[in-house]
Amino acid sequence: MDRFHKRMILAAGAILVVILALLSIAYGSTVVPLPDVLNALAHAAGLADLTATTPVERIIVDLRLPRVILGICVGAGLGIVGAMLQTVTRNDLADPFLFGLSSGAAAGAVSVISLFGDRFGIWTLPVAAFSGGMLAATIVLLLVRRVLGQGPERMILAGLAVSFLFAALTNYMVFSGDQRAAHSVMFWTLGGLGLARWENLPLAAFGLAVILAYALRNHRNLDAFLAGENTAESLGVRVHHTRNIVFIICAFSTAIFVSVAGVIGFVGLMIPHIARHLGGQLHAGLVVTCALLGAMLILLSDLAARLLLAPQELPIGIVTSSVGAFFVVTLLLRRR
Repeated sequence: MDRFHKRMILAAGAILVVILALLSIAYGSTVVPLPDVLNALAHAAGLADLTATTPVERIIVDLRLPRVILGICVGAGLGIVGAMLQTVTRNDLADPFLFGLSSGAAAGAVSVISLFGDRFGIWTLPVAAFSGGMLAATIVLLLVRRVLGQGPERMILAGLAVSFLFAALTNYMVFSGDQRAAHSVMFWTLGGLGLARWENLPLAAFGLAVILAYALRNHRNLDAFLAGENTAESLGVRVHHTRNIVFIICAFSTAIFVSVAGVIGFVGLMIPHIARHLGGQLHAGLVVTCALLGAMLILLSDLAARLLLAPQELPIGIVTSSVGAFFVVTLLLRRR
């Protein structure tokens, strides 16, 4: 695929993200006509002269627009995380779930909901989830260092062990804590964009900026992994060091995403496979393609989660897990 076609795919992806963002703002428990959405956004940006702020504009600007921006940041970030983890571990099924990163962050959040309570204000939940995710990453790295060798298969096994450990800890806290918080716990462990506020958007944007900047700056080192570890070493890439740094960066960004949106599964697993067919294997284009596709998947999933049982809202994780299960089965049948 030549450079022109890749640019056309990226441009089409950016346009689709904008269209889905407008649809996500327009549709929900209350449907807002698209012209009203555009007028409200123009007024908020200072491009339209409206006499006063209407209730519809407040719904759009204060509730739905932050939700859309959060979905774009989380979807794009998880897509990039999945691509990087699959590259450095040489495992097509690698994603944040596989390494316990999501489980650790979820355990931190559930500890606040079920046991400790909101003692430090609105930032208690994000801080606890972030701490849980980083703790899980630290345990995985310590386990890998304690055994002989630091190959990707050992990191995967350590991640699975940590994932099951934190999942068991989460279930224990659910049953031993306040039973009235069970609904909140379930919604949190399945993910959602209901916590989107202008106050926590900088945190999600920072998580996306960190993973995107690292991936683009080190795309040649990541490309070297495609030829195998021995070839990468011969090209001057410090394989073990790079793999550990990638894992830490992915853990950092994943913990941030989970701290504001809960655990949204299968995004990091599905998106890189689709992106490789569209944008090729090299990471300079793959990373941007994953970001666009991840944003589209989250926006579509959030739209479906709000409309399927309207006015009740489904957790996004139910939608992405359903699509992810179908995707994995299709992937297995194609490679049979």
